[in-house]
Amino acid sequence: MSAMTTTTAGPTRARLGEIAPIPLSRVVRVELRKMFDTRAGFWLIASIAITGLTATIATIAFAPDQDLTYYNFAKAVGYPVTVILPMVALLAITSEWSQRSGLTTFTYVPDRRRVILAKTWSSVIVAIASMLFAFAAGAVGNVAGSTIAGTSTVWDLSAGHATTIVLGNLVSLSIGTMLGMVLRSSAGGLVMYFVLVLLVPNLTSLLATSQDWFAHAQPWVDLPFAQTSLFEGMHTGAQWAHVATTVGLWIVLPGIYGLRRVIRSEVK
Repeated sequence: MSAMTTTTAGPTRARLGEIAPIPLSRVVRVELRKMFDTRAGFWLIASIAITGLTATIATIAFAPDQDLTYYNFAKAVGYPVTVILPMVALLAITSEWSQRSGLTTFTYVPDRRRVILAKTWSSVIVAIASMLFAFAAGAVGNVAGSTIAGTSTVWDLSAGHATTIVLGNLVSLSIGTMLGMVLRSSAGGLVMYFVLVLLVPNLTSLLATSQDWFAHAQPWVDLPFAQTSLFEGMHTGAQWAHVATTVGLWIVLPGIYGLRRVIRSEVK
């Protein structure tokens, strides 16, 4: 009886060992679908299109004729994208804990790093699609606005500038990813995100105005300040150095810490 048991168990273990892990591409597709499965996720992503169209109409209706340029339309449409995308990335990660689906997810994909990578890739896909929508909506608004106003259509956004704008949005997206890994709480992550986006820039601006030492150090330690150059245009190597330093300080280092917490945290 024992020999039969040993003989049967051996091939069983061999067959189990031959099972291939779930491909990363499939995990990315699942994470993309999960973003739209809930009503909150669906309307959060849909709000990108809704606010983008609203911004286009508002620019046509209220902007002075000389401001009806492609860059201004793209900036107006892209601003809601910059604000919403980090929340999409944050909720994609924290959903495993807030919706208590982590036990199932990490059972199917035990390597949590692959899950985080898949969530990051799915967020990037949504981000790129949203930015393409912003550029397209800006182009339509530019043509429509100049036609209605009877002015020349101005295409003042170069390919290089558009690329840095995309990078700026990806930096914003990374903030949401980092906060999701560090806090693993939807409510706490959203509160901290709005503190970083709304409160901290005002405080650092006041500090730079009143303290000369911080005015010189601000480009090296203030991420929103350095990130502004990506949206307004990169002209010097110092600006790239400022972005790289602040991203490393505020996103990369906390992201490494957050990934360690995700890997080691208990899932209930």
